[in-house]
Amino acid sequence: MGAILALAPIVFGLLAISALFSAAETSLTGASRARMHQLEREGDRAARRVNRLLTDQETMIGAVLLGNNLINILASALATQVLTRAIPGAWGVAAATAIMTVLVLVFAEVLPKTLAILRSDDVARFLSGPTLLVVRLFGPIIYTIQWVVRKTLGLFGVRLGMEMDVLAAHEEIRGAVEYHHSEGLVETRDRWMLGGVLDLAEMDVSEVMVHRKAIAMIDGDLSPREIVAAALESAHTRLPIYRNEPENIVGVLHAKDLLQALADADGRMDDLDVQSIIRPPWFIPETTSLKDQLAAFLKRQTHFSLVVDEYGALQGLVTLEDILEEIVGEIEDEHDVVVPGVRPGPEGSVIVDGSVTIRDLNRAMNWDLPDDEAVTVAGLLIHEAQRIPEVGQSFTFHKHQFRVLERKRNQITVLQISGPAPVRD
Repeated sequence: MGAILALAPIVFGLLAISALFSAAETSLTGASRARMHQLEREGDRAARRVNRLLTDQETMIGAVLLGNNLINILASALATQVLTRAIPGAWGVAAATAIMTVLVLVFAEVLPKTLAILRSDDVARFLSGPTLLVVRLFGPIIYTIQWVVRKTLGLFGVRLGMEMDVLAAHEEIRGAVEYHHSEGLVETRDRWMLGGVLDLAEMDVSEVMVHRKAIAMIDGDLSPREIVAAALESAHTRLPIYRNEPENIVGVLHAKDLLQALADADGRMDDLDVQSIIRPPWFIPETTSLKDQLAAFLKRQTHFSLVVDEYGALQGLVTLEDILEEIVGEIEDEHDVVVPGVRPGPEGSVIVDGSVTIRDLNRAMNWDLPDDEAVTVAGLLIHEAQRIPEVGQSFTFHKHQFRVLERKRNQITVLQISGPAPVRD
């Protein structure tokens, strides 16, 4: 009995150390890297130690697990030695196993890891110092273990890499935003804005451009007075100028330049030399990503570019505003649907022009229609139906009912879309 009383404090002390190892493992792997980086920038030394440990996460986990296993095995061995003296034979071993299993499970695993999960950042910062010391102490042993593990897994074709690629980081951010939105901590508009920033690198300008059929442009062969009249009738400040045919863009007329030229000519429109004030057009390939194009807009300090395909044929135009709208979206009224081409329909449905983009419709209605295979609503219907539907036909895809209201030749121009069908238990 005296031996049991003498070793009890040692065993419980070892269990306390094991609890610290368990808490360190859970908290360091679950700590918010974003918050740790921010705290480090603010001068927090503990956060800096956490970031150092996370730069080589494999070594950190190996060192903590090595220390934890050493402590648990030592505590179990001491407890078995003492209990086999009090209870000889296999019953002593069984009693030691049962008691140590309960103690290790409750006090060295579940309790500390639960606390570490609830307060990951705080626990990680608190235990970063001792953990860094353990990593330095067990470093050489861990590197040997890592070499053995990699060689063993290599025999089965498994290649280990602890680094995180850019796409994985983006998906982690996107998942965090979606999770907090579902918990009510992130508003819908903020969710769309953050998602829009992440999507810039994955979207091409062809997905947001104004199609060539919808471009407002001016014939450069018109008289100066007619060009001024056409510019005044347009709602745009930048207008492409073409000659001979609409696809032959020779320049871009800026309303400010036109006003300055009119002022210099004392209002005499017939004396204007339009050719001297138009700016050279900027052509970009349709495969340019929105992220790259945004950077190009900022670098060139211009907001307007024309999109061409691989053969140089005009496809459309894209502006800085088009890209920014992918982030901030349209300004919405609290009751009205304000996206151009979207208007309320009967029984909770909406009437949608076929040219409306799926992203704009999703944002306006808080829907989740897929935009992987098509850019516009009409394109989505044609893709899902695998044909060009006739007027009056209805289809149900992705929990929504699509009904064709108008069609011009092979173009779906107006649809009626119902809200998502309720999920049945």
